[in-house]
Amino acid sequence: MSIQLKINALRDQLREHNYNYYVLDNPTISDYDFDIQLKELQALEEAHPEFYDANSPTLRVGGAITKNFNTVVHKHRMYSLDNSYSLEDLKDWETRIKKSIDGDVEYVCELKYDGASINLTYQNGSLLKAVTRGDGMQGDEVTPNIKTINSVPLQLKGDYAEEFEIRGEIILPYDGFIKMNEARVENGEEPYKNPRNTASGSLKLQDSAEVAKRPLDCLLYGLVGGDFDYKTHFESLEKARKMGFKVPKEAKLCQSIDEVFEFINHWDQARHNLPYETDGVVVKVNNLHQQDELGFTSKAPRWAMAYKFKAEQVSTVLNSITYQVGRTGAITPVANLEPVELAGTIVKRASLHNADQIEKLDIRVGDTVYVEKGGEIIPKIIAVNLEERPADSKPTEYITNCPECDTLLKREAGEAKHFCPNYNGCSPQVIGRIQHYISRKAMDIEGLGGETVALLVKAGLIHNYADLYTLTKDQVLPLERMAEKSADNLLAGIEASKQIPFERVLFALGIRFVGETVAKTLAKHYKSIDALAFASVIDLEQVNEIGIRIAESVVDFFSDPKNQDIVNRLKTYGLQLQISAEKLASQTDKLKGQVIVVSGVFHSVSRTELKKLIEDNGGKVSSSISSKTSYIVAGDNMGPSKKDKAEKLNIELITEQDFLNSLE
Repeated sequence: MSIQLKINALRDQLREHNYNYYVLDNPTISDYDFDIQLKELQALEEAHPEFYDANSPTLRVGGAITKNFNTVVHKHRMYSLDNSYSLEDLKDWETRIKKSIDGDVEYVCELKYDGASINLTYQNGSLLKAVTRGDGMQGDEVTPNIKTINSVPLQLKGDYAEEFEIRGEIILPYDGFIKMNEARVENGEEPYKNPRNTASGSLKLQDSAEVAKRPLDCLLYGLVGGDFDYKTHFESLEKARKMGFKVPKEAKLCQSIDEVFEFINHWDQARHNLPYETDGVVVKVNNLHQQDELGFTSKAPRWAMAYKFKAEQVSTVLNSITYQVGRTGAITPVANLEPVELAGTIVKRASLHNADQIEKLDIRVGDTVYVEKGGEIIPKIIAVNLEERPADSKPTEYITNCPECDTLLKREAGEAKHFCPNYNGCSPQVIGRIQHYISRKAMDIEGLGGETVALLVKAGLIHNYADLYTLTKDQVLPLERMAEKSADNLLAGIEASKQIPFERVLFALGIRFVGETVAKTLAKHYKSIDALAFASVIDLEQVNEIGIRIAESVVDFFSDPKNQDIVNRLKTYGLQLQISAEKLASQTDKLKGQVIVVSGVFHSVSRTELKKLIEDNGGKVSSSISSKTSYIVAGDNMGPSKKDKAEKLNIELITEQDFLNSLE
């Protein structure tokens, strides 16, 4: 046997042993024999570097150093999941689903593991790259670190698509977490707080050899893209298993919502016997065509819902109440608690939301309160133990003036929160707005973080986000922890932000109630900052999905002379304050005022492309048929109930080709 054939044979054998041990939990060779084979392969590879393979089993030990993790845009967005906390929520979700799609609905239930989300890309059967979830649009590439995790296949088994992605969770089993902490305590180091944060932090370690020492695991749950022939989510899980991925065997196909409830009730108790942390159940519509019909909201798929198990509760003492000022001027009261352990972390603070919540629960300093993590993420006070209340207790009086600038607070009719109206003079608002401006979903200015923004404001170097574009190297170098290289990176990041497209600049401005989706809608409709600035409340309300609150907020923003000055300065600095000519060329008003429903299976273009064509040509896509529907673009397998409804309302059905022809 030639050297190359021997190397390849050893690699194949070791991959199979690795799969049996880490994925199937069914070892077919002793640890000693595995190590002997691994050492033999290492010796052969060292002697014959011409046969190097980036995905060889010998490279699991790590060693690559990554100083800066590259930001990678996800080919397919990684959406969040809508959460439910009761079986009634799930019933409401099922009702919404059955209004939108025809036929019987099957569900797949999977346990929701508490770890760090990861997106793996495979090409020709080999791991190409691994990217963290990030903000869902883009994440950090952590491929060298992921390659050290034994349950992640570096080379796939069986048949597979030429290129595809698969998503999952990087988790740290309880046993491994305990051993890591025992070792840290022995070395006189502080133990890690919980498995989830430790797993997440491991992905960003610079030395992959250090990652290799941690007993991380990878559980996969979702194939994305690729030329596969499965028609249901449950089939896709089985396909993933056959390719060598570790897909949790607890996933179950359910024929009804009642079976979903049985699964939830069983695992609400049985989860405590699992080797990993889990905080709920993810319920998905099984049929992929039905998933396609249901589509997505701006944040989450309509075809999936996360059911969160009841949060752990503890009691502790409320020591004091302080007040925080947000970037919009909103005041948030914060409970400062006697430190207490809750769901694996030490909790010292909890949100009290607003004055109404304090009054409703009659929360007072000195009270013994019950705390839980809302969705097991953000701590909140849910009740007061009145039996433990001190005899000299006094009702909480909500503050009347801003805790930062002493301006008299306002509370508009119908608003839950109090606001500080000192828009340009209240330091946390100024800092918060600039921090929002530079954030990833907005201007994404590399080299500039929230702490540096605060330093720049406190040093008097900037007073608003337009001032960023006048900064010089001499001004930023004296800042704390600012070296020559970091100063260059900061200024380069600011310069690069001038290429960010208009809709993201509009979002970055921080206009109240104008989030990502609203910014896109306004940018698309008005096409330039000048046209938007001259719009009246009545004009704005005519735009799809723009209500009175958003309209008034936009008009208020552009009516302020200081904001007008800032926007004018941004123009002179060369920012993108209108839709580019290239993008405008692909947009028309051919479908203006039309509400169009897309239903069925399509062949010339995908459903997503159809919807984009409708929006690019001024139309509005609707997920449900009503008297306002202009017409339906009907593909194959359109549901009979939708056809019946269209006939009753006398709504026209047109083919995919007729629709495409109408745009030419």
